[in-house]
Amino acid sequence: RFYYLFLAVACAFVVQDVTSPVRAEESPAQSEHSFEGVVSKKVEYRYLQFLPNNYDKDTAKEWPLILFLHGAGERGDDLQKVKVHGPPKIVESRSDFPFVVISPQCPTGVVWNADALLAMLDEVTHRLRVDEKRIYVTGLSMGGFGTWNLSGKAPERFAAAAPVCGGGNTRDFLLPKSKEALQTLPIWVFHGGKGGVVKPEESERLVDVIQNRVKGNIQLTIYPEAGHDSWTETYNNPKLYDWFLSHSR
Repeated sequence: RFYYLFLAVACAFVVQDVTSPVRAEESPAQSEHSFEGVVSKKVEYRYLQFLPNNYDKDTAKEWPLILFLHGAGERGDDLQKVKVHGPPKIVESRSDFPFVVISPQCPTGVVWNADALLAMLDEVTHRLRVDEKRIYVTGLSMGGFGTWNLSGKAPERFAAAAPVCGGGNTRDFLLPKSKEALQTLPIWVFHGGKGGVVKPEESERLVDVIQNRVKGNIQLTIYPEAGHDSWTETYNNPKLYDWFLSHSR
């Protein structure tokens, strides 16, 4: 925690926590916030925040957190688009969902910035009652790439990771610091066997690196008949959330 506080000062972060008024078309289940920081360049993420219905009742409890990263199709400046898949979709009808869920939106024309996401996560965990030993990251397609990236850059921050139809490079996974922390980071990878946008070989290649060179704790689920949409079945499976909750740092 102290490392990330230092990083925040060193990089001259400016944080804004703005809860937007609920408009008629918005659901009260998730409130809108924004984060703005300077990493190597100015980065701003608006994000949806979901708090379980008992969050305000039990003021002594610390909650597990899921950081969800959407795909390329949900980029932009309309946070409602983020609700179309995954946890931010689920919590619209599940007020008893047992996680704090943070779902940022990536601006149009760019991809996820790992340093900015980690700084945003640091702000969130200090503002909310979050159990920092139970922070999980997951994402689909472009968000799957983002999940792999975060897992390589800061594996010690997460209790488990679930990249869906993603990919990435292996450089960060083989750095001595990352390699050691990755050995104790459970990763569950999902991909469609007929995925054309991102081929299943992308996941298989990274799984091989974690298994054979890092000696990490990783498992791969391939849906033989699924195309790029391997996220619907993944996020509708209660076993994923039970698996998250079974792991702690």
